[in-house]
Amino acid sequence: MHIKPVSDEDQIETIERLAVEIWSQHFIPIIGKAQVDYMLEKFQSKAAISEQIENGYLYFLFSDRNQNIGYMAVLPQAERLFLSKLYIVSSERGKGYGRKAIAFLEKLAIENGACRISLTVNRHNSDTIKAYESLGFQNVGTVVQDIGGGFVMDDYQMEQQV
Repeated sequence: MHIKPVSDEDQIETIERLAVEIWSQHFIPIIGKAQVDYMLEKFQSKAAISEQIENGYLYFLFSDRNQNIGYMAVLPQAERLFLSKLYIVSSERGKGYGRKAIAFLEKLAIENGACRISLTVNRHNSDTIKAYESLGFQNVGTVVQDIGGGFVMDDYQMEQQV
């Protein structure tokens, strides 16, 4: 798997397309189509991604065999690296790409002087929670956040020491 930093508009558009594909397949059964549509526009659109990058988020595109298979976004903070997004297309899940992405993040965290990686994950996203636990993340609490539009994110906060 190749992990490359996102640096141009074409890559941002690729991430936007991947987000629509991944979120439509994975999250509609968990949070419903209305919330997925809202969150795609608010957090995963080209404009939203561009603004996040301007505000310090680092985006990375995953590829293998000359195909884009996923992406992630992180926000370096004082003593932690916040993993905002890590998504892989359904046909490529279970092949070790998540583990490779986390290994990449561990190195990035150390390079940025962070001692832990943190993330939030929907409380009903049980397969993803299990995957993060298998990678050494621990549930450290719950976070319920109003994201507007009548929607909330009902998540667990998970952390891993590096």
